[in-house]
Amino acid sequence: MPGERYDIVIIGGAALGSGVAYALTHDCGFTGSVCVIERDPSYQFASTSLSAASIRQQFSTPANVRLSRYGLKLMREQFSDRFGAGASASFHERGYLLLAGEEGRAIAQANLAVQRAEGAATILLEPDDMAIRFPWLSIEGLALGSFGPEGEGWFDAYGVMQVMRREARAKGVAYIHDEVMAIDHDHQQVQALRLKSGRRIAAGAIVNAAGPQGGDVAAMAGVNLPVEPRKRSVFVLSCRTPLPGLPLLIEPGGAWVRPEGEVYLCGISPDEARDPRADGDFEVDYAQFDEVVWPALAARIPALESVKMVRAWAGHYDYNTFDQNAVLGPHPQVGNFYFANGFSGHGVQQAAGAGLSVAEWIIHGGPVTLDVGIFGYERIAAGTPVREVNVI
Repeated sequence: MPGERYDIVIIGGAALGSGVAYALTHDCGFTGSVCVIERDPSYQFASTSLSAASIRQQFSTPANVRLSRYGLKLMREQFSDRFGAGASASFHERGYLLLAGEEGRAIAQANLAVQRAEGAATILLEPDDMAIRFPWLSIEGLALGSFGPEGEGWFDAYGVMQVMRREARAKGVAYIHDEVMAIDHDHQQVQALRLKSGRRIAAGAIVNAAGPQGGDVAAMAGVNLPVEPRKRSVFVLSCRTPLPGLPLLIEPGGAWVRPEGEVYLCGISPDEARDPRADGDFEVDYAQFDEVVWPALAARIPALESVKMVRAWAGHYDYNTFDQNAVLGPHPQVGNFYFANGFSGHGVQQAAGAGLSVAEWIIHGGPVTLDVGIFGYERIAAGTPVREVNVI
């Protein structure tokens, strides 16, 4: 279709891409033309659809707390006002409980100071306190637990994404079912996208919100972005013994578990040596459950020694191999190429805040509402990572 052009083209239409599209047309009131290129409008394999859909404030980096707190405010206070009476994120505010041995005490205390300074309600629990509050928990070997009694839990990520997508379309954003195969650029700016269908779409600016394929999309623009797909398996368990008050619990080795109605979801992020790039690999790693996840959780929650696996699935993180943190904003040389990439497992919970920040970068030249400049691409170019201790 000759002459096709949009002011802003967003590559990827799941939570982050739709978050940018929504923020541009609503929070920032952008009146130019916007389109979203999405290769799979069913979102069957999107990270949004396959995530465990949780939200927390327990980070060690202030900017991560800010991004999640923005999403929390949206779900808790503004959802029906923004999206209509009856709209709901199905937010289950049950908290996160991060367990630590003695070696983790100083880290937890330092993280607590960061979180409290940003307005989080995190508290530290001694083992005896945890035994009273969570009687199903084995406290052997524990020094403390970092607990978010409010403002943390899980929600309907797919539903939230679809609401943002619907509202963006209502404001005129075009969603195009196609796949980007090449980007025309001259190392100073991007000019157009070439699609699998043969279409060429000229763009005033391009936003890379391609999730696990973000690094591949950046390469089309001549840009190095250390983001790739990493597989994460989620296991669904049935347990006869009730676990009253179970939050999303992470034991010291990294295995996690949370309720989901009458069943439980669980998983773990594998060691780096056993965590290769996962192009097209959605096979569940059942050995990981048998050898790592189940033994760790059963030792910490004895009732989980007797469980039945109901089902399982695998999805992909958009994994930032540089520092496991988001990359937000423009490229310093290719200034009309913007990033919304590399969240490494916390993109769904931060999509609203990240979308707003990228929209403000496009319109105002920098984030206005949230101080998240630390996540700019410049740190990658300079080789200075932002270290987040609480990567799950």
